[in-house]
Amino acid sequence: MNYRFVFHTIGKVLKVEGVMLLFPLIVAFFYAGTDGFWPVIALSITMAIAFILGYAFTLIFKPKNQYSFAKEGLITVALAWITVSLIGALPFVITGEIPNYIDALFETVSGFTTTGASIIPNVELLSHGSLFWRSFTHWIGGMGVLVFVLAFARKNQDRSIHILRAEMPGPIVDKLVPKARDTAIILYVIYIVLTLILTIMLLFGGMSVFESLIHAFGAAGTGGFGIKLDSIASYNAYCQWVIAIFMLIFGVNFNLYFLIIIGKIGTALKSSEFWAYIGIFLLAVTIICIDIYKQIGNFSDTVRLSFFQASSIMTTTGYVTTDFDLWPSLSKSVLLILMFIGASAGSTAGGVKVGRVVILFKIIANNLKKVLHPRTTTIVKFEGKVLDDETLKAVTTYLAIYIFIVVAVFLLLSADPNVSNMLN
Repeated sequence: MNYRFVFHTIGKVLKVEGVMLLFPLIVAFFYAGTDGFWPVIALSITMAIAFILGYAFTLIFKPKNQYSFAKEGLITVALAWITVSLIGALPFVITGEIPNYIDALFETVSGFTTTGASIIPNVELLSHGSLFWRSFTHWIGGMGVLVFVLAFARKNQDRSIHILRAEMPGPIVDKLVPKARDTAIILYVIYIVLTLILTIMLLFGGMSVFESLIHAFGAAGTGGFGIKLDSIASYNAYCQWVIAIFMLIFGVNFNLYFLIIIGKIGTALKSSEFWAYIGIFLLAVTIICIDIYKQIGNFSDTVRLSFFQASSIMTTTGYVTTDFDLWPSLSKSVLLILMFIGASAGSTAGGVKVGRVVILFKIIANNLKKVLHPRTTTIVKFEGKVLDDETLKAVTTYLAIYIFIVVAVFLLLSADPNVSNMLN
């Protein structure tokens, strides 16, 4: 294990976090007249801590060699997320807006992991600097701070593909171009451009610059932090449609955008995962529309609400435009299924990933063929490539672990009397 490489990389990550804190600091300065200077002080202190620790780690743990393997990649990613969350929680505590550090850590972890769960009862009471940092963690976590380090750090050996794979889990993760660093740069350029387009389109919908950025971060990172108690419900239909469409766009494998950029549109359109993603989404929207039409009573509103919630849930963003808990059981069940499936591999969204689901069904179909025709030789193909046994085992193992964790968390939460009462 190359521990020096691991901690040296974490040092770089902390320095990146220090740079990222500059943006909410600028926002806090801008709104100091209304929010006071505590957000400015809190963000400044946190930035200083991030830089000091970052420089200390990079100097103390300077690696003798840059070689890293899969285990270094996995450990680096895990420790990096823990570290940035521990530091990122400090502004909330220092300002007193979330006085309990554990609560602040929960909110920060939720932000960086783009989970979107929140312990804040009234988000509208937060300062602009805190709101910006809270949503900005979504944008950072959506693509991954380690991907940013790969893209812009000066020294990166091509072995950093292990970090790229650990940061962007999917059934198959590979480089777009020969060097992992160049791949990371391409991914971030696409990510930034799409975020800017979304921000500009929201400005045309009547949102302020601050509101546009906040919701662009939430949609791009598929995290769902907002600035209002009703999420997106109070914004006009135009803004809701724009956010819904872009949530869907950020749920597409970014490799396909790269193929389109270099002119290989035909290759991109042949993606089986993409068409499965769109097919599942449209089927879900159709079922929900039919199911809730009588309750809504208006066709355009029915389509908009169905499209938005299906997009938000499938990409695991979490924005809402209505209380879908009041919808019929069929619609809620469809949304629950979409939440587990998630969007495409190589996107900013969460969930099991459509690619894994497609591969799982192909494995099941092949096993059934073997039962009916024992002498038949079967193979599993995905995106035009024959998958080896190692990849197939990785997919089934991942799904088994995923289900185990869901069941374990469910049982742990059920032990809480408050949760038990909610279930009953």
